[in-house]
Amino acid sequence: TCRNAEKWLRAEGLEFKEIDITLTAPSKTELKKALKSGYSIKDLYNKSGVMYREMKMKDKVGSMTEAQSIDLLSKNGKLCKRPFVISGETCTVGFKDEIYKETWR
Repeated sequence: TCRNAEKWLRAEGLEFKEIDITLTAPSKTELKKALKSGYSIKDLYNKSGVMYREMKMKDKVGSMTEAQSIDLLSKNGKLCKRPFVISGETCTVGFKDEIYKETWR
């Protein structure tokens, strides 16, 4: 999905800075922007990721507070759903062509 997002952004002529969030996790402020953009805390997790399964997060996420989830995600980018795109106060998580058209055009 990251490649699809990159391809879409380039085709639209939008400039972006690529950051590998598996190495540099989104900050707490950036994660909160995603929540303000309409995503739930559960939407921010990479549910198909190895780390999510290894940490048995499916059983934990429902009982964690938002603050606990934000703290965990800000420390472990492998748990974050990708791509994680921010511009100003707007954020998208994952890639869906229709959402990108609505948000980034």
